Amino acid sequence: MLRLAPPLALFVLAVPLACGLFGTILPAFGFLPAIGGTTLTLDPFADLFAQPGIARSAVQSLLIGLVTTAISLAMVAGFVCAWYGTRAFALIQHLVSPLLAVPHAAAAFGFAFMIAPSGYLARLFSPWATGWERPPDALIVNDPMGLALIGGLVIKEVPFLLLITLAALPQVPAMRALNLGQSLGYGRLMGFMFTTWPALYRQIRLAVFAVIAYASANVDVAFILGPTTPATLPVRLVDWMNDPDLSMRFMACAGAVLQVAVTGAALVIWVGLERVMGALAERVCETGRRFRRDGWARTVAGGAMTVSALLVFGGLAVLALWSVAGLWQFPDALPDGLSLRAWMRSAPALADPFATTVIIGLAATLISVAIALACLQRENQTGRTGGSRALALVYLPLVVPQIGFLFGLQLLLVAADADKSWAALIFVHTIFVLPYVFLSLSAPWRAYDRRYEALATALGAGEARTFWRIRLPMLTRAVLTASAVGFAVSVGQYLPTLLIGAGRFPTITTEAVALGSGGDRRVIGVYAFLQMLLPLIGFALASLVPALLFRNRRAIRAM
Repeated sequence: MLRLAPPLALFVLAVPLACGLFGTILPAFGFLPAIGGTTLTLDPFADLFAQPGIARSAVQSLLIGLVTTAISLAMVAGFVCAWYGTRAFALIQHLVSPLLAVPHAAAAFGFAFMIAPSGYLARLFSPWATGWERPPDALIVNDPMGLALIGGLVIKEVPFLLLITLAALPQVPAMRALNLGQSLGYGRLMGFMFTTWPALYRQIRLAVFAVIAYASANVDVAFILGPTTPATLPVRLVDWMNDPDLSMRFMACAGAVLQVAVTGAALVIWVGLERVMGALAERVCETGRRFRRDGWARTVAGGAMTVSALLVFGGLAVLALWSVAGLWQFPDALPDGLSLRAWMRSAPALADPFATTVIIGLAATLISVAIALACLQRENQTGRTGGSRALALVYLPLVVPQIGFLFGLQLLLVAADADKSWAALIFVHTIFVLPYVFLSLSAPWRAYDRRYEALATALGAGEARTFWRIRLPMLTRAVLTASAVGFAVSVGQYLPTLLIGAGRFPTITTEAVALGSGGDRRVIGVYAFLQMLLPLIGFALASLVPALLFRNRRAIRAM
């Protein structure tokens, strides 16, 4: 049966994307018989480019993707190069790592509650430092340049890139290269940058591409923090796709094709920037400068990472505080009192979205873990990992913009009368959960000492018994951590739930984003805090269950 695992993974990861892209391209050229499109035409593109501000929306999406990725990667590279191997590195690593569990929408709401004119940062410094008795008349959230959106994306992409980098570090001789650079007189930061970072970047390059794709085609964070005059291209596409006028589907699909082109252009520009920066780094290296005095640069790198983490934690704390706040007038730093009124008022409406979120998340995670374990066990049988091609397949759903193929997938499911079902929604969530589960599980799986299996085989245990009785118990923590990551990814899915569920399956995330346009911060705080709480419960269980199961086996608890 394990022979079926790789083809099944290929089906889950590639077939829906191919079908979805096909289902998007045909309506983009006017062919959708279900609503009267029977001939190929360029009219949808003509209608698209006639929309006011469409060029600005597209360029803005392109720039947001590139700038977000550049800032996030610079922060991670600077921190790793400046602090690798130090106690501060381990401390900040433990501080940033839990942020991967926070859904994008929850982090965006927390960030908005921190930086808004009446947000917590303004309250914290008012009136004693700013003199403000009223919130300043400044458009900070939803600013036309998209700076708030870039900031909200950066604080979430930094933990992702950092964890991918940490997973790649054992594959390069980082410490030896660092010692070599310092022995040649280089400062810690540039010594690591010259000797190790190029090899490390090659290991994380696909993850960087995934960040570009996500940032350039993001919907949920753009709804909360993005510009509105005009909105970014993905946000406008979702509005057109949900328009009661069915003929708008043609223009929406044409816009989805444009979004794929925008993301593709961002990737091409990034590849060009890679070459430019590589040549520039070579020139700098050839000058022979050692950059010994890098204390200020190391401080900036560590400080930027710390501030990024504190902004997220502070935003989440403010969300929790708003959910139980009584009267809280500006510029008070704390509310006059605490009350559970918002929770009690929201409780009846929370039940169904909460149950839907948990059911879909658990189902998609269970399926993904089963497929990932089967693929990795098959890898043990054959001794082949698939190399870069397999890794590219895993990243495929993360690199292709969601909006580029979900429109077409929705139309195909509607044509097959398979939409608005639990099975379809769970399947679509699995497309995005499986890559994260596989990436989280593959490193500890491949690092496992196979001498334990050899010993079990020598004692007469078969392959199946060795898997269930030896390998799986020893990798319990890794499997549960991968499951927690997968569940967190499912909880944070907005666009797949909105489109494939057709509004029939509201989740905590879809409801939270829908409430974002309202002005009741207490209700928003309730939904966003609950959205954050669900993944954290998953990670807490991933830590507690192995500790309880193997409380008398210290070595297994540590694996």
